[in-house]
Amino acid sequence: MEGMDYWRLSEELSVKQAALLITGTDPADADNVENWSPEKRPIGYDAAKHALFHALKRGDVDGTLVPMSDYDVNGNDIGYIDGSIELNRSLVTVESVRTYLAARGFNSGFFMTVPKAAPDYLNPKHHRYAPKLAAAVGAWLAVTDVNGKHPKQALTKWLRENAAEFGLSDDEGKPNETGIEETAKVANWQPGGGAPKTPNG
Repeated sequence: MEGMDYWRLSEELSVKQAALLITGTDPADADNVENWSPEKRPIGYDAAKHALFHALKRGDVDGTLVPMSDYDVNGNDIGYIDGSIELNRSLVTVESVRTYLAARGFNSGFFMTVPKAAPDYLNPKHHRYAPKLAAAVGAWLAVTDVNGKHPKQALTKWLRENAAEFGLSDDEGKPNETGIEETAKVANWQPGGGAPKTPNG
């Protein structure tokens, strides 16, 4: 996943975080955005912040408005809009922001792009989940460059490195070589052996 995708784990965001995400900016990279000069802020940040604040105030976006206290305990300006709310503590719900943006014609960007769910056979919570199948698929997808090795060698290496994730290691974390060998055979696209094939055959 890209760094910003991890923000999708949150059900609530601060007004500042949400405004940054609307502009396509990772909030982790712009924590002090309120201290930047206007021309250095992400394009659209001030407009998005203003819109979210008023939408939250009107009830068009769900969340919590926290009144402005001017400065935090360390005496730092913590950012505010119209002298009335704290940007870092006032929260908006992700789902209501998505609905709000859709109603205003936004159909792309962070809030409108939902990652595709993994297929059932890769979902550990599925009642027919098979760890070795998931491991074989994971290895096949991950190993794209074998660096002159036979594919099975490269697949085996990847499976050893990720053994714990797929139940291919014991309680002490030692890889289960038999299970790894079997799984590598399933993922191996060159089962006949011989020298690794070049892209041109």
